[in-house]
Amino acid sequence: MELNQHPTVKRYHERKASATLHSTPLKLSARELRTMCLEAGADDVGFVEITRPSLADHKAAILNLFPWTRTFVSFAGRINRENLRSPARSIASLELHQTEERLIHAARTLATALERKGVRASTPAPGFPMEADQWGNGKMHVVSHKPIAVAAGLGKMGLHRNVIHPVFGSFVLLDTILIDAELDEYDTPLDYNPCLDCKLCAAACPTGAIGPDGFFHPVNCLTHTYRELIGGFSDWVENIADSKNSIDYRTRTSDAETVSMWQSLASGPCYKSVYCIAVCPAGDEVIPQYLEDRKAFIDNVVKPLQNKTETVYVLPGSDAESHVQRTFPHKKIKRVGNGIRPPSVAYFLSSMPIAFQRHQSEGLNATYHFTFSGSEEVEATVVIKDKSIRIETGHAGVPDVCVHADAKTWLRVLHKETSMVKQIVLRRIRVKGPLTLFKAFGKCFA
Repeated sequence: MELNQHPTVKRYHERKASATLHSTPLKLSARELRTMCLEAGADDVGFVEITRPSLADHKAAILNLFPWTRTFVSFAGRINRENLRSPARSIASLELHQTEERLIHAARTLATALERKGVRASTPAPGFPMEADQWGNGKMHVVSHKPIAVAAGLGKMGLHRNVIHPVFGSFVLLDTILIDAELDEYDTPLDYNPCLDCKLCAAACPTGAIGPDGFFHPVNCLTHTYRELIGGFSDWVENIADSKNSIDYRTRTSDAETVSMWQSLASGPCYKSVYCIAVCPAGDEVIPQYLEDRKAFIDNVVKPLQNKTETVYVLPGSDAESHVQRTFPHKKIKRVGNGIRPPSVAYFLSSMPIAFQRHQSEGLNATYHFTFSGSEEVEATVVIKDKSIRIETGHAGVPDVCVHADAKTWLRVLHKETSMVKQIVLRRIRVKGPLTLFKAFGKCFA
């Protein structure tokens, strides 16, 4: 049978000839689309065109996967506050999982409705990133929901690096739908930040990842909060592999930790913290309790989380470890790895600001020139000064320490497959300058 004689093809041409074939309008009504979103289950929604200048850094990656994208539909789903504030992590984690499921259902409902209207739509994962093959390459998520939500007017980034909705406060999860249509109207960012700068998120954070001065330690947050996800799971598996027998394994991992890991695998991951969201008083619906009696708010919301006896997972020698010892002496410290192993020298250099432990660098003022050879030929300058770090391409300034290293050997040291001392002795890594400064450099990265 020729293609044009196929019944489906014939019906298509008949509909087209009679002008009954549905054609997508040039622009959708933002008002009607908003109603569709809310009816699908979203608690708030905003629309952003893909050409928005503030999202220029995200545009290429999205168009590479979805070249037809013209509009972002940004969803917000409300989280029940008291569940997230509970010191029982099972209650808080279940609340997050259920809110995420609701967002997934809402997004799919809208995508289905749009597809029936002839509008292409895609629904990337709303919660935890799922592109696991990109682990170690810097981006496991398809869409960055936070900057899109900010551009769509659904909130602003707070001190805790979460989007704060003007009404729901920090108690929201976000999702984004990509659609192949323009709208007749788009939303604009908020003209103020709902964040109160009360610093309660910093006070409640068990790892000190949130600095009262605005500094953020992402690697310390990841190591504890996501212990049973991504890198923490890898570290747990390696503990099993390294154990001589079951008795040795139990010296490394408690029975409670093993059961908790099983529970995460069977019923969904248990987030060890998210206290920063739980204690946030920002947002029209949230703030009354805080303003009417701040002492009661601290006593009933913040202190139960601060006073909770729990295990805090830290990288050895990190700022998180010293923070727990100093601020929460009643909490148990457990030194762990987080499964993050730089796959390349380029990744190592780009990730240094994320791994940087600023309090461990106190008093250090030095410039380091790195020269990598072999599989990667890279030159870089690292300046550590006043508890801050700066990385530049190439060699700049007068170095205090020069490091020459074979790229693969350097990565093997970072992966703990060999020792730094051994490779220096073998001259695969050469250090010129005071060794005390080189050792001080290592302390800055737990």
